[in-house]
Amino acid sequence: MDIPKILQKLNISGLNDMQTATGEAITKSWQDVIVLSPTGSGKTLAYLLPTLTKINTKQPKVQMAVVVPGRELALQSANVVNNMGCGIRAMALYGGRPAMDEHHNMKKMMPHVVFATPGRLNDHLDKGNICPDDIVMLVIDEFDKCLAMGFHDEMRKLTENLPNVRQRVLLSATDADSIPHFVNIHHAIKVNFLVDVEQVPERVKVFTVHSPEKDKLETLAKLLCELQNQSSIVFLNFRDSVERTDLFLRRKGFVTSSLHGGMEQKLREDALFKFSNGSSYVLVATDLASRGLDIPDIDNIIHYHLPLGADEYIHRVGRTARWTAEGRTFFILGPEETLPEYVEAETVEHQIPDQLSSPSHPRMATVYIGKGKADKISKGDIAGFLCKKGGLQMSEIGRIDLKDRYAYAAVIFEKLSQVVSMTKGEKIKGIKTIVEPVR
Repeated sequence: MDIPKILQKLNISGLNDMQTATGEAITKSWQDVIVLSPTGSGKTLAYLLPTLTKINTKQPKVQMAVVVPGRELALQSANVVNNMGCGIRAMALYGGRPAMDEHHNMKKMMPHVVFATPGRLNDHLDKGNICPDDIVMLVIDEFDKCLAMGFHDEMRKLTENLPNVRQRVLLSATDADSIPHFVNIHHAIKVNFLVDVEQVPERVKVFTVHSPEKDKLETLAKLLCELQNQSSIVFLNFRDSVERTDLFLRRKGFVTSSLHGGMEQKLREDALFKFSNGSSYVLVATDLASRGLDIPDIDNIIHYHLPLGADEYIHRVGRTARWTAEGRTFFILGPEETLPEYVEAETVEHQIPDQLSSPSHPRMATVYIGKGKADKISKGDIAGFLCKKGGLQMSEIGRIDLKDRYAYAAVIFEKLSQVVSMTKGEKIKGIKTIVEPVR
């Protein structure tokens, strides 16, 4: 694998110390490796580059299984491998869709690597859809979450289902008290970059905002009006609270995305693509959004509900100030709430101005296009289609996300209706497709 060429493709100038140390630990032997490093430090790339060098591309079999706690991390990690263009095929496996459909796609793709939630991977192993004998590497990303009590039975069964694993790689931003015996970690090399690391980087400024009412929705709306077109995630602890808050903000005129574990996968994907491509400035979410989202340039993390503990706080704030960027986090405190003791950083009380503008509307909107890579469609094809059939200029098209069977594209908001109308019933590369706005 040509690592400099891959880094260039991913627009990454070089590896940091943690990534270099992880690469050396994984490649020098088949010894187990535990990697501890802060959120946002690049752990995904740190383990992918060295483990993928051990894949035999001439063998169209699953040779590495990466276990993740949620489908978003599975999708994003598989996407990183496929974007490398290194000849290694990767696929995400997760619940919420038929396992039969995944098996059908696996037979066509013949992936070398799968990124899977524990239950879904066990399902495929039980059904014989994946041969366990060929899997020689097991990676557990966010192992503190995957090995939590709720996953114990699934993880125990999984490790028993993989008898030929030669190397295990565990990664997390927070250390676990202990690693269960069934994981079979033996004499692991520990790459620890949490030692003497601040709980939250200095690049993140911490603010408190006091709400005069127990119901903090009006204070949240005012804060977001002040932040205007900055990218912000609002964290809440419950699904129904996410839905209530999202509805309130929409009625106030905000263009939002929302995310929680009870949503259908299509709606979750819609929300994430809208937020990541700038079609919405606000993501209202449970802690599901605190892990596995690799969305650059998030300006603000807003705690509407206080994090349940220090780990949850660290993972939330890790969504901003990625790599060398700067960010801010706001605690909205009700009349009876105080800042949690686990917040170690110096905080500043933030006063929201009396004079505020109305919510700003995003410059972009998102359209769903019903064709993808499996239809031999490229990003260039989609851009050309939107220009030729949708009447757009290239400068009016933003980020394009291409999946196997569909795609999302950001288009300038003022032309959204025009694009949907002009592309109705039209063909892309000779294939009739659907173009719909993502609300």
